[in-house]
Amino acid sequence: MESTLESSQTVEQAIESATQQFQVMGQPEKTLKDIYLVSGLGADERVFRLLNFKGYQPVHIRWLEPERGESIERYAKRLTAQISSTRPIIIGLSFGGIIAVEIAKQLEVEKLILISSAKNKFEIPPYFKMLQWFPIQRVFPFKSLLWMGYWLAYWFFGLETIDERQLLKAILLDTDARFIKWATHKVVTWKNETIPENLHHIHGLSDRIFSIRFVRPDSPIEKAGHFMIMSRAAQISALLEKIIG
Repeated sequence: MESTLESSQTVEQAIESATQQFQVMGQPEKTLKDIYLVSGLGADERVFRLLNFKGYQPVHIRWLEPERGESIERYAKRLTAQISSTRPIIIGLSFGGIIAVEIAKQLEVEKLILISSAKNKFEIPPYFKMLQWFPIQRVFPFKSLLWMGYWLAYWFFGLETIDERQLLKAILLDTDARFIKWATHKVVTWKNETIPENLHHIHGLSDRIFSIRFVRPDSPIEKAGHFMIMSRAAQISALLEKIIG
């Protein structure tokens, strides 16, 4: 009788153990922590494709159509609806860095990382600010001007390979001209003087859009231009891993 009882308990224990293992196997893997990416002017997630976000799940903030007369602060506020994390990590590229700064002024962030961007109005080059008084970006068909100066765009962006040129061409084809006009105007009239906490700035020393003469990054990259997110992806990935920890 005692032997039968022990045998029954052994069977029950085996069934319980197998059930627990099955339940564990059926559970989804631990979700990666989100990291939010804000692309550059007219660009999209393609520019981030070479970066390594090991241990994190990239979430791309999608551009919205600006409302008539909308301020950059209100626009950034609307974008926060796409952020579900508490104290998010945000990476902003170029114009996306400016937007990321405005988002970080409205949300508490764990990390704010700018790449090829500017932290405040003092880092916007004077040649951009001239467009406040001569707003050609609001008068002329700006997208057509970009195509007319396509080779000049190569130089400004510091493109180094055929792949980078093809990507820029694709971005220009897909860009909404109205958004470019709106965004360019917001850059040249940006009044921000606040630098949010936990901000890290990665910048190329050969950037011709936001010249190093006016920008003060804490992670400079030598011989890197404005499009270094592609040409220096491995180096930037290493910096991101170090910054994020």
